[in-house]
Amino acid sequence: MNPMTYFKKTAFYALVLVILVFSVFPFYYAILTSFKTGTALFEVSYFPSSFDFSNYVAVLGKGTFPRNLLNSVFIASTTVALALFLAVTAAYALARVDFRGRGLLLVSILAVSMFPQIAVLAGLFELVRFIGIYNTPWAMILSYTIFTLPFTVWVLTTFMRDLPTEIEEAAIVDGATPWVIITRVFLPLLWPALVTTGLLAFIGAWNEFLFALTFTSSETTRTVPVAIALLSGASSHETPWGALMAASVIVTVPLIVLVLIFQRKIVAGLTAGGVKG
Repeated sequence: MNPMTYFKKTAFYALVLVILVFSVFPFYYAILTSFKTGTALFEVSYFPSSFDFSNYVAVLGKGTFPRNLLNSVFIASTTVALALFLAVTAAYALARVDFRGRGLLLVSILAVSMFPQIAVLAGLFELVRFIGIYNTPWAMILSYTIFTLPFTVWVLTTFMRDLPTEIEEAAIVDGATPWVIITRVFLPLLWPALVTTGLLAFIGAWNEFLFALTFTSSETTRTVPVAIALLSGASSHETPWGALMAASVIVTVPLIVLVLIFQRKIVAGLTAGGVKG
């Protein structure tokens, strides 16, 4: 092997290893810490010496954390379902229907995502109070869907534009309605894009903190990011680090599992359309 080629490959794998360590080590250390109690929490160790599940029992067996976990699952799942339904129908109109102002509308949809959350927080709070959904999961679902739609619409519109027009024309000749074309023709072809955008929307809704903190006032309606934040602030002089790490691991594991399950679809969705010809 050419020495220069060998050096490049070695440097590449070394760089990958460094990135992997920086990415995985914080979570790995959080897992180690979650099994520690008492003074062992402040001892630096990089390998597990024992497995004490008392922190997990404390988090899941006391308080409202299990309810908060279910709230996050419901809110994130509903947000993804609602956002994808609206995004697919909107993407069909923007990609396949020729109407005046289509380009301006698409740019306007993308521009909505440029507003920071704090800039629209007051207006959304008044809207939530006016509708009467304050301190309910629907307040988060509404706000998360609003911020998720621009990204999902833009991505799905791009994917739908790349689909061959011949299959749509053949469906129209067979008498298919626009709804049949969307559900029976385009959806099977859009699965990689749907999985990619849906998973990113799920992660965004799962990890969101500002709206969840503002639009809830009771412990039973909070989501896990707020529950963890309040857990860390329960005592200013004695932070329960072990319970915090256990809660963080519990919240992170579902996301890792989802990524591992759908990793092939995610890669296909991110790379589709990148090579043509």
